[in-house]
Amino acid sequence: MAKRSFDVLLSILAALVLVLPVVVIALLVRLTSPGPALYWSDRVGKGNRVFRMPKFRSMRVDTPAVATHLLQNPDTYLTPIGSFLRRSSLDELPQLWNILKGEMSFVGPRPALFNQDDLIALRTKYAVHEILPGLTGWAQVNGRDELPIPEKVRLDAEYLRRQSLVFDLYILWLTVVKVVRRDGVAH
Repeated sequence: MAKRSFDVLLSILAALVLVLPVVVIALLVRLTSPGPALYWSDRVGKGNRVFRMPKFRSMRVDTPAVATHLLQNPDTYLTPIGSFLRRSSLDELPQLWNILKGEMSFVGPRPALFNQDDLIALRTKYAVHEILPGLTGWAQVNGRDELPIPEKVRLDAEYLRRQSLVFDLYILWLTVVKVVRRDGVAH
C-alpha cells in the first residue's frame, strides 16, 4: 500500500513539474518526423497481463515491433531526435500515465514486449511476473540494454526478494545517476 501511495504521489508531482518539457518533446517529435508523437506498444505486466504502454516515438513509424537489439541495424530506424530521447530516457516520460493507472510502478522489472517469449518465460519461472513492472529497475541500474536476458531475470528476481521502499529509493537514485551519465544505453 505504501508503494502504491508513493507511486501515485510521485507521478502526480512529476507530471506537474514535467508538463512543459512533455509538451515540448511531443512537438519536437512531431516536427522532426512523420507520425504521432507517442508510440504505444503492447507490454506484459503483472500476472503476465498485456497492457498498452506509451513512449515518445524515437523510431520511424515503419520500424518492426521487436526489441531494438533484434533489429538488423537499429540506428537506421531512429528519428532525428530519437537517439537523444533514448540516451536521455526522455522517451519514457509518458509512462507516468501507466503508473497513475496502476499498471506500472516507478521501480520494478521493465515491462517485456508481448513477443519476448524467452524473457516472459524466465520471469514466470522465477515468479517475477507477480510484481508490477517499473519505469526503472534493478536490472536497469546494473546494465540496462547491455545485459543478456538471463542476467536481467536474475537481477529482477533479486529485486523481488529485496524489494522495499528504501531499496526503491536507492534504485531511483542510481537511475538518476545512470541517466545523467548515459550509462548502459546501446541505442
